[in-house]
Amino acid sequence: MIDTHTHLYAEAFDNDREEVITAALNAGVSKFYLPAIDSSYVQKMYAIEKKFPQAIRLMAGLHPTHVKENVEEELNKVKIQLQKRNFSAIGEIGIDLFWDRTYIKEQQDAFSIQIEWAKQYKLPIVIHCRDAFEEVFEVLESHKDDQLFGIFHCFAGTEEQAFRAIALQFKLGIGGVITFKNGKIDKFLHRLPIESIVLETDAPYLAPIPHRGKRNESAYLPIICNKVAECYGISIGEIEEITNQNAYAVFGK
Repeated sequence: MIDTHTHLYAEAFDNDREEVITAALNAGVSKFYLPAIDSSYVQKMYAIEKKFPQAIRLMAGLHPTHVKENVEEELNKVKIQLQKRNFSAIGEIGIDLFWDRTYIKEQQDAFSIQIEWAKQYKLPIVIHCRDAFEEVFEVLESHKDDQLFGIFHCFAGTEEQAFRAIALQFKLGIGGVITFKNGKIDKFLHRLPIESIVLETDAPYLAPIPHRGKRNESAYLPIICNKVAECYGISIGEIEEITNQNAYAVFGK
C-alpha cells in the first residue's frame, strides 16, 4: 500500500518516529509521500528521507494555513528548493477558510503561483481544501489545461464536487474520514470511478475508527483500505493494486 499523504515529520512523532515508520512498513505500507507545510519543517523532512530513502518521497510547498504576512519569504524558500533538487509533487497547497479568512487573497495568490511552478517542473499538485471548495475550483478553473493534475487531499466534499474534481484531472485522497459515521463519503464512493482514488492517512491527524481522536499513524492505512474495499465490494488486494497504480499515475515511480 502507498500512503499518499502523511506528516511523519510532525511533532507528534518526535519521540518514536522511526518506530512509527517501521510499524507502517511491517503493516504493508511500502511508500510514504510527505507534504510540505512551511520552511520550518524542511530539514526534518530531509532527515527522514535520508534515513528511509527507499520508502520516503517528499513534496515542496506552502500550506494555506501557513500563508501569513511573510508569504513572499516563504514562497521564495519553496522556489529555491525546487531549483536545487527533485520532488514528487508541489503540496500541500490550496485554500483553507475554516480557521481564518484574514489572508484569503494571499492564499489565492500563493495557490496560483505554486500551480504555475508545478506546471514549470511538470509536477502534480496536492490540494488542501477546507471550507473553500468554490474558491479552490475558481483558481483551478483559471489554470485548467493538460498540465494541471494531482490529488484532492483528504477529500470530504459532495458527490458533485468529487466528479467536478475528477473532471479537472484530479484523484481523490481517501483517508480516515471514510470510516466516520458522519463522513458521508462512504455513501457514494462506489459510484466514483475506482481509477480516481488514492489512499492516505494524513497522520497524525484524522485517525480512522477505532482510533478516532487519538494520534493517527501510517500503520492504520490497512483500516482505510479495508473500508474502501467494502464500499466497492471488491477484495482488499484489488484495492491495494489499483490504488497503488493510481498513486504512481500521479507521482511517477
